[in-house]
Amino acid sequence: MNIDFNKSQDGLVPVIVQDDRTLQVLMLGYMNEEAFEKTQQEKIVTFFSRSKNRLWTKGEKSGNFLTVKSIESDCDADTILIRVIPQNVVCHTGSFSCFGDKDSKGFLYELEAKIRQRIDEKTEGSYTYSLFQRGINKMAQKVGEEAVELVIEAKDDNDDLFKNEAADLMYHFLILLKAKNFSLQDIEETLLSRNK
Repeated sequence: MNIDFNKSQDGLVPVIVQDDRTLQVLMLGYMNEEAFEKTQQEKIVTFFSRSKNRLWTKGEKSGNFLTVKSIESDCDADTILIRVIPQNVVCHTGSFSCFGDKDSKGFLYELEAKIRQRIDEKTEGSYTYSLFQRGINKMAQKVGEEAVELVIEAKDDNDDLFKNEAADLMYHFLILLKAKNFSLQDIEETLLSRNK
């Protein structure tokens, strides 16, 4: 990837940092060539701090590092997009993002990662892992039960019960996807292919 650091007088390019799972924008920073190379090598985001006039690794004091999942440049090669897994809150104010608190949009990907982790790490005492251990028939049965409960609540007027049953169905669906070695992204790709 060739980034054009010479387009600006100070040799800095803007860097948009985005949560890899939820796609929420976390912050904007700047990199010079040295910060970019360090980020690529260490897989931890390092910026060039304009106020400190030096390289600055996000989280060097707080421990809230940004672990790199992917790096892309825009069409003009003068802006960088980095997708990361944040270790904790990103903003110095204590907010999840420099643009506000954690957004519920995209949370399904975070939940999917947590489900994957509990199953892969065989987390004892975890409902998710215990259901997974019971096999595909039990997982599929649970999805069916939750779907029926959602249909029943859809016929009534209790919005809270309906939303809770919808959440239960989605949660169990994610477990079933993991058991079948598929992901939400696979399902999104299928839906996208149908979009004409």
